[in-house]
Amino acid sequence: MIAALALALLIDIVVGYPATLLRAIGHPVTWTGALVDTLDRHLNQDAARDATRRACGVLALLVVVGVAVAAGLAIQALAHIAPPLASIIVIAIVASTGIAARSLHEHVRAVAGALDCGGLEAGRRAVAHIVGRDPQALDEAGLCRAAIESLAENHSDGVVAPAFWFALAGLPGIAAYKAINTADSMIGHRTPRHRAFGWAAARLDDLVNLPASRLTALLLIAAAALLPGCDAASAWRAVWRDAAHHRSPNAGWPEAAMAGALGLRLAGPRVYGGTRVEDRWMGDGRAEATSEDIRRALRLFGVAHGLMTGGGVAVAIGAALA
Repeated sequence: MIAALALALLIDIVVGYPATLLRAIGHPVTWTGALVDTLDRHLNQDAARDATRRACGVLALLVVVGVAVAAGLAIQALAHIAPPLASIIVIAIVASTGIAARSLHEHVRAVAGALDCGGLEAGRRAVAHIVGRDPQALDEAGLCRAAIESLAENHSDGVVAPAFWFALAGLPGIAAYKAINTADSMIGHRTPRHRAFGWAAARLDDLVNLPASRLTALLLIAAAALLPGCDAASAWRAVWRDAAHHRSPNAGWPEAAMAGALGLRLAGPRVYGGTRVEDRWMGDGRAEATSEDIRRALRLFGVAHGLMTGGGVAVAIGAALA
């Protein structure tokens, strides 16, 4: 699977998921989201007791993950009928749809561009595509921090974690991970409607993201050691000191590493849906982030992703020559 993973990472970097294909047939995440939404509407009844809604949420999650794993197994089995090289290419193309490095880079870069060219309101419109908090509550520094935090967290959730689960369990692994992550993003919220129904999705998402969040932090620290203007030692100290104090068991690791490497403070108090969340700060640098800091964060992300991709390619070549 390492050869297929290396190729999948390269496909995502070079091509991504074409917009024409997205408009024509959607994306595996949108298909999964449609299934989650259908189950939510039919199984999550407002009049039911919390215990019933929690059980229905477990059932919904089992259905979503089961469908995803079955699809992954079927595609992988069909691919293995083909000659080895063709099999690797087919599996890599399918796996690349679950990795979002190119898309993440484009969306975060768009925030910096919108802020520089269109000012605060344009920046707020751009950042609304990648964060869940209220963009109208963000000043320029808060907007830039939000973009950098989203980059750090989604580096783990959207890039490293899918690659990790694909390397571990092939197409069924990455399909299961994306199904869990999509379910969590849709129903794993502590709202009256989803507090009980989304409990299983939220807890399982925390579990499956645990290894990747730590690996992402290590990649960012290594990248900081290679990138001029970044501080690997500060990144390590921030992770050691701050990551465990984040309200998320996973997001604090890449956010703290990013903050320390760039000399920033990230996370901290934020507003979601009109409610202020008193989160701990990650890092001990300056809170006044700028659009240039977004670009610095993108360069750090690029080096970290290059390290992971280069490592995968090197291992694949080594295995082929052995």
